[in-house]
Amino acid sequence: MSYPDVRLRRLRENPKVRTLVRENELLARDLVQPLFVKESISAPVPILSMPGQFQWTESGAAEEAKKLEALGVPAVILFGIPAKKDSTGRAAFASKGVIQRAVSRIKKAAPRLLVITDVCLCEYMSHGHCGHVDGGSVMNDASVKTLARTALSHAEAGADVVAPSDMMDGRVAAIRRLLDKNGFEKLPLLSYAVKYASAFYAPFREAAESAPGFGDRRSYQMDPANAAEAIREAAADIAEGADMLLVKPALAYGDMIRTLRDRTACPIGCYSVSGEYAMVKAAAERGWIDEKKVVLETHLSFKRAGASFIVTYWAKDIARWQKRNKS
Repeated sequence: MSYPDVRLRRLRENPKVRTLVRENELLARDLVQPLFVKESISAPVPILSMPGQFQWTESGAAEEAKKLEALGVPAVILFGIPAKKDSTGRAAFASKGVIQRAVSRIKKAAPRLLVITDVCLCEYMSHGHCGHVDGGSVMNDASVKTLARTALSHAEAGADVVAPSDMMDGRVAAIRRLLDKNGFEKLPLLSYAVKYASAFYAPFREAAESAPGFGDRRSYQMDPANAAEAIREAAADIAEGADMLLVKPALAYGDMIRTLRDRTACPIGCYSVSGEYAMVKAAAERGWIDEKKVVLETHLSFKRAGASFIVTYWAKDIARWQKRNKS
């Protein structure tokens, strides 16, 4: 067949036809809103590099969770910022730590909301790295033990899903074993299986107060040049007991979302990270782009690539936009 027999515009001219044949759709139920919860503050603190985002008090996080639940956003992921940091990360697994208390409070305020907890040590370590440090090197196996202990404390606090983001080898297996041993064999584990050493994380490090005090994270986060390695990371985490996988960042790594979607039946999510948020906000503030249109387009691209769900700072906004459209 050739022109004029094939006219693909026939599927585009009529809006009703366009809707009928649309292949992908972005819905509020696909979204997870990150929340930063900080000890030792009495009111929300704006994050300057991420306009519209805040470091929340525990009560503020609970109120925000109620609003998200009412809008139809199904889940939040929590990041904690303790009042005191040290070289052991003990605040990460404290039974009455900032995240442990926040989980309990949010579960009471928004009982229908899925509460995911980020499991990492960077926010709790005085040096800002994602594990224990010895002689300037991040120690894998010692870090894994603390990460597993942290995940268990989140489970005991009532978390619905734990999500290790540290990229230490073997941490999924260690967390799964400890959870199962303590009666949490039904608790899902979302692994940041494919987390690249990305320049897009800079605003997050302000938000979570987690910038490394020396060096960088390239010894444990993935090289942006590598794709085959991501397949190995994902396969290893699935074999160790991960129930869901996350690709981070999202915008520059749609190829990896697609690759993992094609190679595994495991649910694949992606994280639209702080740098993506900050640069769209900055351009929109200058009138160079339409924020809403750009956000909906990029997030639809994540679904088109194969993401089952999206962790995004725009979750609340997208849910609001959709509600307005319906009304």
